[in-house]
Amino acid sequence: MRGMPYLTTPVLPAGTFCRRPQPTLTTGDGLLLRPWREEDAPAVHAAFQDPVMHQWHIRAADSVDEVCGWIADWRRAWEEERNAQWAVTDEAGGRLLGRVALRDVLLGDGTAEVAYWTAAEARGKGVAGRATETLAHWALDEVGFHRLELSHAAANEASCRVAARTGFALEGVKRSALLHPDGWHDMHLHARVRG
Repeated sequence: MRGMPYLTTPVLPAGTFCRRPQPTLTTGDGLLLRPWREEDAPAVHAAFQDPVMHQWHIRAADSVDEVCGWIADWRRAWEEERNAQWAVTDEAGGRLLGRVALRDVLLGDGTAEVAYWTAAEARGKGVAGRATETLAHWALDEVGFHRLELSHAAANEASCRVAARTGFALEGVKRSALLHPDGWHDMHLHARVRG
């Protein structure tokens, strides 16, 4: 049985990700966005031991082996065209500074959600903003996504500053939208649209 036909063509065709290797992107000012490697697991595990990560993220990393499973899933997600995750590293030394991602990818609609985190020692240095700007430029201007959304706890002022500095306009508040360990959080919804 055939499904109902659409009146529009897909913004991005199936195969946009999986028919090519995940690219390495550079910010042009010392940061590298590269595909994840299994050897990144100890650094990711260490980053997730930080209390700030526990405050603003809903996942914990109990072991390096668990993080190896995350990384394997992040790599599969590119092939399955559902997410695209990058390690953010220092271009000169290769030290892991954070992560930036496109989650909930809908190629046909040309939409995805941007997500990021930074390791404690990298905070306050513009890492999240520079990585987010580079990813947004690649997704919107090179790949052809139409809309990128960015959501964060309304109380997370640092994340709100990253969104504003990288051109993600605040569109509204999703009330009581995400359960964190300390209770339900209102979430800011930001978006950036191609052009």
